[in-house]
Amino acid sequence: MKVIPPGFEILDHYFTSNRVLEQIERCGRVCYKSEDKITEESAPPFIRGIIRRGHESVIEMAQLVLRVRADRPEVFSEFFELIPRFCQATRTGDSEFIISGNPRSFRDLGRRAPSCELVGAAVRLLAEHYPIIYEDLIGNPALATGKGVEMELLTASEVDALPVGHLVKHRTLLLHIVVNRAVTHELVRHRVASYLQESQRYCRYGEAKFGGEVVFIRPCFFSEGSDEYAVWEQAMQETERHYLKLLETSSPQAARTVLPNSCKTEIMVNATLEEWFHILRLRASKAADPSMREIMLKILPEMIKRFPKVFGPLEELME
Repeated sequence: MKVIPPGFEILDHYFTSNRVLEQIERCGRVCYKSEDKITEESAPPFIRGIIRRGHESVIEMAQLVLRVRADRPEVFSEFFELIPRFCQATRTGDSEFIISGNPRSFRDLGRRAPSCELVGAAVRLLAEHYPIIYEDLIGNPALATGKGVEMELLTASEVDALPVGHLVKHRTLLLHIVVNRAVTHELVRHRVASYLQESQRYCRYGEAKFGGEVVFIRPCFFSEGSDEYAVWEQAMQETERHYLKLLETSSPQAARTVLPNSCKTEIMVNATLEEWFHILRLRASKAADPSMREIMLKILPEMIKRFPKVFGPLEELME
């Protein structure tokens, strides 16, 4: 048995260096704790396998930002009538928009409304940049040619140069958060975000790669050395013993039924700055669950440091 504190890491280097495929693979491998299999060539086959099996939540873990111009206003009207899931749009001119979304959102649009000119233009452009993700959609004879649509994929530096009002809607931040399962149960209730979480169905904690033990998050409710902490610690030791015993004859998904909320889990969260502001405003407040507030108060100063104009107003929550 091991007890560790909660923690986090902001994985923004993938976005700033336009490494979309590597970011998706990094997030996907957290589910199975197979990060040791990452190589310079491993992302394409990993992503192809994910798409082939239909596990497309993994390819939500990135952000694509497009500048779109059209010679006819009905091109935009047709697009917005689709109510594209997880897409954001802001008008930047009479015939120009910034449109963003995760890679899956554009795949969904390509399958749902291939005849839409704006969708056709987006799929064709993105297939040039990321054929691994969109190559299967290009062969559809119903895919529109994108007539009358001009489109460009913005670089990270171009996105970061957007006015704050546009930036918060189109700029995402990816966080790797290590907390207990009670915290993630609450965190995933924030709908306008994408999540991937360490899977107790597949992770066999009795194996050597996991140290042959279960890891728990130190509870913020009890001081080490107190009677309450001793009760909690004994309960976790018993839980680990029962779990490892069940693993001798059962699968991880069966054995996990005895694991408690205190178990360590790792979750990847990808959300816009606007959504992160909402999450932190609620979850770093004094009314939040103490375990949730504990990790959010660790995250908040780093967010303020990176984007002071966006998160600066939340500094009062740290008082």
